[in-house]
Amino acid sequence: MKLFKFFIISLLLFTCSSAESIQQDEQNEENSELYFPPLNSDEWGTISTSQLGWNENAKQELLNYLENSDTEGFIILHEGKIAIESYFNGANQFTNNPWFSAGKTLTAFTLSIAEQEGFLDIENSSNLYLGEGWSSLSNQQENAIKVKNHVTMTTGLDYTADLYCTDSDCMTFLDNPDSFWYYHNAPYTLTQSIISGAVDGNFDSYFNSKLKTIIGMQGTWVPLGYNRFYASTARSMARFGLLCYNKGVWDNTEILNESYFNEMTNTSQTLNPAYGYLWWLNGKSSFILPSSATSFNGKLIPNAPDDLIAGLGANDQKLYIVPSKKLVIIRMGGNGGEGQLGPSGYDNALWEKISAMIN
Repeated sequence: MKLFKFFIISLLLFTCSSAESIQQDEQNEENSELYFPPLNSDEWGTISTSQLGWNENAKQELLNYLENSDTEGFIILHEGKIAIESYFNGANQFTNNPWFSAGKTLTAFTLSIAEQEGFLDIENSSNLYLGEGWSSLSNQQENAIKVKNHVTMTTGLDYTADLYCTDSDCMTFLDNPDSFWYYHNAPYTLTQSIISGAVDGNFDSYFNSKLKTIIGMQGTWVPLGYNRFYASTARSMARFGLLCYNKGVWDNTEILNESYFNEMTNTSQTLNPAYGYLWWLNGKSSFILPSSATSFNGKLIPNAPDDLIAGLGANDQKLYIVPSKKLVIIRMGGNGGEGQLGPSGYDNALWEKISAMIN
């Protein structure tokens, strides 16, 4: 009889403990649900760095470094909530900054939407959408260049003259597509014309309706010579970063299918493993930097997590997405000290400060 009572009591204790454990797991899952800020509002949920257990002394060192390196806007999202939002050097929440080449990620995302909707195929020759004669190449040479080559920096076009000129007489043959990797801006710029040709409409209108409006971004595309740069607030860049953190889904709205997102943000060719479709990728075996044809062994940003993907622009505009740390990080402003077109030594120096705070 005593043994039976002991069994019943043990069973009750185990059942209560299991119920509490399940309830705690459900509570933890609820607490870790990804947060999305409302549209057309300045409201944005927050979480304190002390709640996250981050190093407060290292946080202050990070903020000092940002201010002293000509930063204007800096945001860290943790699971979508703002953990840090700071503005320096006369900027505020409403200050607009150019993304420069970090905005290439917006074009890549829009291109993927157009492909998802059946308007184009990146394996097709780009002249199907640009029209024949967009370059000075022969018909055979021009037909060999695919849409994919434009977004992977592998067109084979001559980059030794003007990197930015998109006139047909600037688009000259150097070698076959996929024969070398070089950060050639002009073929990228033509990607927006490829999208316009594919959807038979204005690129900006398509971008606005398929991406910008859905996630509540503000900002606009600004022409500068042959280039077109996106300019917005840091929060708008953070909204796009959050969309990409969630692999193309905004709240419950799928903007881009995960398979297309994964294709865009993984190694796109064998020449530069650290490059996707206009996205920079960390943790790869080697990388090639803008303005160089030399491959370097090792990770693009040694101090950053291996799974980091990034949009990187001139004057150190930074969009970092780090799934393993549940982070989206934005840095906008002036030249942090390196002044390069995309990746720079500032990335590694900045991540040294960030890592000291979050680890």
